[in-house]
Order: sequence, then C-alpha cells, then structure tokens
Amino acid sequence: MSDDMHSQSKPAGQGIARRDALKAMAAAAMVPMLPESAAAAPVASTPRVPLPMLEEAQAKRKGPRGTPGDPVLQVAKADWPNKLQLRELTTLAALCDVIIPADAKSPAASTVGAPAYINEWASRPGGDASLVRVRGGLAWLDRESNTRFGTRFHLATNAQRTAICDDICYLPKAKPEHQFAAQFFDTIRDQTATAFYTTPQGWKDLGYIGNVAMPKFEGPNAEIRRKIGVE
Repeated sequence: MSDDMHSQSKPAGQGIARRDALKAMAAAAMVPMLPESAAAAPVASTPRVPLPMLEEAQAKRKGPRGTPGDPVLQVAKADWPNKLQLRELTTLAALCDVIIPADAKSPAASTVGAPAYINEWASRPGGDASLVRVRGGLAWLDRESNTRFGTRFHLATNAQRTAICDDICYLPKAKPEHQFAAQFFDTIRDQTATAFYTTPQGWKDLGYIGNVAMPKFEGPNAEIRRKIGVE
C-alpha cells in the first residue's frame, strides 16, 4: 500500500490519500499510549512495549492497583505475557510498514514500536478473539505471499506486498475468499494508526503541538469566531 492507500471508508482509487485518512482518524486520539522507549528499537527485536514502571509511586499508592481489565493507568504495568512469536512479529512489522511507511516527514510504523503495541493489545486478558484474528491473518499473509511470489511476506518486494494488501484493504470490495483477511487488515490498520499517532513522531506528523506551555492564550481569531457565531 503506497502513500495513496485509502482508509476503509473509500475503495481504492477514490477519496483522500491514505496518510491523510489515517491522520483524520487519529486527530482526536492524543493521549500517549506508547512510551518513548518503544520508539528506540525496531519491533522485530523488541517483542513488547515496556510500560512505565513507577515502582515508587506504586509503593506509596493507597488502595487497590486495579485489574488487567481495569488497570490504574498512573502506575500502568502489563500483567500478561506477550504471545506473538518472532516469526509473527516479523510479518507484522512488514505489514505495519505497508500501512504507514517511512517518508520525508516521519518514520515507518515499526520504527516507533507499532507491532509491539499490537502484540500487547492482542495478548491482553480476554483478547482471545483478537489474538486468533491477528495470528490467522499473519499466517494468511505468509501463505498468500508464498503462493503468489514464492517467498514470505516480509521478504517480498514493496510492489508484491502492496499487491496482496490491495486485495484486502477495503472489506466491502474484498472477494469472498479474502473476507477473513480483509477483516484482519481492518484490525491491523486501526491498531497501527492508534500506535503510530500516539507517539511523539506521530504527533509531529500530524502537526500536533499540544502539551506545550503557553505564556498567553489569545483565543480564536476573528475568522473562527465568525464561523461559530461569536463576535
């Protein structure tokens, strides 16, 4: 999927550019979900995203820590093992980079830890259906790539990977035999966008400048005030 891949809402060849569509989906999701440390290493060698380990804060905290399904985010700590294997993570990293490749403005999704984030998400307690979909979809990608091109998905060329993803990137138009793969692709596209656009690199790509102290706030300009009916 090159930079003109579209989001699920438009079939191939119509609508806005792929990266613009993902920006629109992610614009409201500004709470960081990946720590800085996840951006430092490619996911293939980093099977999980290390969440903040605020042991001192945990020791001082009164009351229960929370449960795996309802954690105390201020002292977040993953209580479950990650289940995707290195082979699966390698295929997943290649797919994430088809969805959000590197360009002149920002790095590829795998560089900021998107596959590790997806691994932790799919491995969560109660996430068995997600894990089955992710694992099944990754196996399908490798099998499909071997059938078409004689090699695993991550070893295929960019054009070959794009050709496979073009068949599954828009669920309403996917062939009957590609329905499961298209559902899998929807899931990975959403999770990749969530992971990428909640990192500092993703914020920069969006042009987001929040969480910055402002010495003075002038309020909306005259044009904006006119549009909302406030003079």
